[in-house]
Amino acid sequence: MNKVKIIKKTKLILTDIEGFVKRKVVPVGNSAKVNCPKEYIGREVYLVIIKK
Repeated sequence: MNKVKIIKKTKLILTDIEGFVKRKVVPVGNSAKVNCPKEYIGREVYLVIIKK
């Protein structure tokens, strides 16, 4: 499995969004996942990693 490259930016501007959810990333085998409502299956989404 290839490692995903993280794009580091200091500002993100989004338009025409339907909303957002805040979820925790959980481990799955050698990878990780974020659960999302079923209604968004097949949709394009962005995952934003925030600083603690």
